[in-house]
Amino acid sequence: MNYTEKIGDKTKPLSLKTPPLTSEYTMHVDTKDGKEILVCTVGKTILHYDIRILNDMHEMLKKHGDWMEMGSADEQKPAKEGTLELWGRSEKNPVGGWYGLKKGFRGRVGMYIPPLMEAIGLANITHEPKNNKIKAL
Repeated sequence: MNYTEKIGDKTKPLSLKTPPLTSEYTMHVDTKDGKEILVCTVGKTILHYDIRILNDMHEMLKKHGDWMEMGSADEQKPAKEGTLELWGRSEKNPVGGWYGLKKGFRGRVGMYIPPLMEAIGLANITHEPKNNKIKAL
């Protein structure tokens, strides 16, 4: 799938809101070292994610079959067991570790990727103040 068409590039990024709908951020597709990546801009903070996360997470969630807690956490903090955040940094996922690409900013998969998955039609997410969940479409 050509994600650039759905997500946008740096000239026209996709505007999103965090799962609780409290903060805005943007996401776009760019190229780094010859590979497509997701660029997430939150205020002045810029995070990079391996674009493979979209297909890999969708497949994992389809196999999971039910709602999964997102469990967002910074890279320096441990991820809660059984959460999307833990999967996004686990040695057992398809990339064998972190989908986040910028050291020090590799976490927060559970915060910033689910709204993107919802926006491009790959998942449904809840929008509660805390403990949001995701389910594949």
